[in-house]
Amino acid sequence: MKMRKLYRKFALAAIATLAVLAVDRVVPLPLGPFVSEAQAVIGRPLTVVSVAGVARRTTRRAIRRSTIYVAALPAGCISTSFNGVVVWSCGGAYYQPYDGRYVVVYVD
Repeated sequence: MKMRKLYRKFALAAIATLAVLAVDRVVPLPLGPFVSEAQAVIGRPLTVVSVAGVARRTTRRAIRRSTIYVAALPAGCISTSFNGVVVWSCGGAYYQPYDGRYVVVYVD
C-alpha cells in the first residue's frame, strides 16, 4: 500500500514536470523560459562558449607579458606563432609587438 502511494506521487511529479516543459515550448511563461537557451556566438569574445574567447583566454594563459620593453628587436630574431599570436623568438627570449615597440613575453 505504501509503495503504491509513493509510485503515484512519483508519477504525478513526472507528469507535472513534463507538462511544464511542454507548456514552456508552446506558451512562454511570464517569468521567462523554464530552460534557457545557450546564447554563445562564435566570434564574440565575451560570450562564454565562444571559440574566439576560448582562444583568447588560452593565449593569455600561455603568454604572459613582462614590464620590459625594447624599441627594436635584437639581431637574428625569427617570427613564430603561439595559438595564433605572433611573437618574435630571439635567442631564447620572446618579444611581442606592442604600441610601436616590443615587450618581452614569457611563454608557458
